[in-house]
Amino acid sequence: MTISEKTKAIRNRMDIAALKANRNPNDIKLILATKTVEPEVIRSALVFEKNFVAENKVQELTRKAPQLKGDKVEFHFIGHLQTNKVKEVLKYADYIQSVDRKGLVDTLHKQLSAEGRTLNILMQVNTSYEESKFGVSPDEAEALAKYISQHETLHLNGLMTIGKFGGTYSETQACFQLLCAVRNQLETLNLPNAKLTELSMGMSGDFELAIETGSTMVRIGTAIFGERIYPDSYYWDENK
Repeated sequence: MTISEKTKAIRNRMDIAALKANRNPNDIKLILATKTVEPEVIRSALVFEKNFVAENKVQELTRKAPQLKGDKVEFHFIGHLQTNKVKEVLKYADYIQSVDRKGLVDTLHKQLSAEGRTLNILMQVNTSYEESKFGVSPDEAEALAKYISQHETLHLNGLMTIGKFGGTYSETQACFQLLCAVRNQLETLNLPNAKLTELSMGMSGDFELAIETGSTMVRIGTAIFGERIYPDSYYWDENK
């Protein structure tokens, strides 16, 4: 299968999973996770009226985004973001899914204020409690969400998580269910600048389970672009 055929096949599987869960397929976005993939290959996957491209690494985003501008693409940043790279990322990212600490909130707000703009974000939650992962702990999510909501430049649209690396079906399901629970709890707070309608969870090996559990964004890379040289855990660590 070609890249475009694989992309359409994944979208079809997403739609089927949504209908099985009595959900509207249009409520779920296919986010292309394009780590290590070159722009000409990514372009083959841009088969829809609107496309979503996500990068884990700052240097990959800043190198590839200029080459893909104008191809009906919304750029998401989904990796760990160091504060000293915020200005660079904001040149290209339309959406940041990995906000996980107050220091990053402060830096984003300062830069966005200087630029006179706002940004759609998700708060990353470490639902598997793995030390190798970034993300706020579920127990501290409320405090961070309240802090984010105090900054009018940031629109908190929901939450993001990564299932347990190498986890079983039940372990992965538990991660997704916990994210839903955290979102439901935050919704009761009626926070300003927060919609909390988005749940970014599910990747190539578990996106159908994620959709069944309530995901509105699935991040697909391997199933479309093939295996990477390094394990997924490598790409979620900005320090490597």
